[in-house]
Amino acid sequence: MLEEFKKFAMRGNVVDMAVGIVIGAAFGKIVSSFVSDVLMPPIGLALGGMDFSGLFVTLGSGSYATLAAAKAAGAPTLNYGLFINALIDFIIVAFALFMVIKAMNRLKKEEAPAKAPEVKTCPECLSEIPLAAKRCKFCSAALK
Repeated sequence: MLEEFKKFAMRGNVVDMAVGIVIGAAFGKIVSSFVSDVLMPPIGLALGGMDFSGLFVTLGSGSYATLAAAKAAGAPTLNYGLFINALIDFIIVAFALFMVIKAMNRLKKEEAPAKAPEVKTCPECLSEIPLAAKRCKFCSAALK
C-alpha cells in the first residue's frame, strides 16, 4: 500500500498540481495584500477618506463606531466592505488566471494540417463511397 501511494504521489500530474496549489495560495495572499494595502487606500482617499474594510451594518440592536468594536461586543454584522475587498481580490486573481490560460492556449495551439477527405459522394445516388472507388457500391454508377 505504501508503494502504491508513493507511485501515486510521485506522478507528474500530482506534483504539478501540488506546486500549482502552493503557488496559487501565495499568489492569492499577494493579491489580497495588493488590494487591501495598495489599491483600496487610494480609492478610499478619492472617495473622501473611506476605508472599505471598515464598512459594515449591524444586524442586531446597538450602534458601533467600528467593525472591531462590533465584533468585540459580539454583535452580528454584515461586513459588506470586506466583501468588496474579497470581490476585487477574486476579480484580479480570475483575470490573472485568464491571462495565464490564454497564453498557455496560444503556445499550445498548433493546428493540425487539414486531413484529406477519404470519401466522395456518388453523383447519382448521393451516397458516400471511398475516394478510390470507380463504381458506386449502392447504385453501380460508373464514377470518374
